[in-house]
Amino acid sequence: METAIAPANTPAALTLATGPALELLGAGYPVALPTETVYGLAADALNVNAVLRVFQCKERPLFDPLIVHIPSIDWLGRMTVIPDEDWPLVERLIGKFWPGPLTMVLPRHSDVPDVVTAGMETVAVRMSGHPVFSHIVKAFGRPLAAPSANRFGRISPTCAADVKEELGGRIHLIVDGGRTDLGIESTIVLIKKGKMFILRSGPITAEALSKVGEVGRVNADIKSMAPGQMKSHYAPRTPVQLLPPDAQPYWDGEGKAGLLAWCGADDIGAFRNVEVLSPAGSLQEAAATLFQKLRRLDSYGLDRIVAESVPEIGIGIAIMDRLRKASANG
Repeated sequence: METAIAPANTPAALTLATGPALELLGAGYPVALPTETVYGLAADALNVNAVLRVFQCKERPLFDPLIVHIPSIDWLGRMTVIPDEDWPLVERLIGKFWPGPLTMVLPRHSDVPDVVTAGMETVAVRMSGHPVFSHIVKAFGRPLAAPSANRFGRISPTCAADVKEELGGRIHLIVDGGRTDLGIESTIVLIKKGKMFILRSGPITAEALSKVGEVGRVNADIKSMAPGQMKSHYAPRTPVQLLPPDAQPYWDGEGKAGLLAWCGADDIGAFRNVEVLSPAGSLQEAAATLFQKLRRLDSYGLDRIVAESVPEIGIGIAIMDRLRKASANG
């Protein structure tokens, strides 16, 4: 199978790319699309065979649920069954954060296939604010299941070239909307009994959420309801060693090592290659470049990647979550 890349960075180009994308989606085949977070591998969420192709392309285990991207708010009532006590909070979250990088886990409607939810009684839903994804899902007129467009457990893709490296020859089409803005996956919250529980940290921080409603304490049972909860995830092929906070980066082992630096590297020592997340010390920039810089270090043929910790505040919590999972087998 040859994987085509269709540019969509202008209105005219997007119009040309939309036809082939809709044809493939309608036939039950997945298409890689950009969101504001990372590129997603999108397929008709109500077509079981299409969803199974997503799992097959990604080599993703069937016990890991998918996020459903809805084309419009009216689809929320067709995908979920929201208790009356939760509606006020859901409406506030929609008003503040949708469309955008927030995923809500809610009781599922019976129309949602079991394969999408891994048999759970809840479904993860969001509405992307990316103009390319938004245009195509609205034109398709049905929800799209769209996990990150990479092989399972690997670094999430933030540009079309990353997707082709991961899934080239496995899918027919990548719609190229340029590099993504946010660079890490959406924040996931479970809505239950009028509270929200953060299942995955992301671009929308706990501080921002707490201004909208009460944020409850997450236990192990609640945590298991979110996608992407494997201990090892977002991982390059090269083993990653995560340094403790404020530790000076060093390498005194054998072989070639690269450094993923937080905001600078005055003395690179024995490191063969260095990538800096944010020379200005911006956590927002670090989040946007994290997967790009990890993927670049992974391409250098190193024996190990040493990663500095970032301040664990705001979106830094989400960055450290990804770094810990990337280094779980390091």
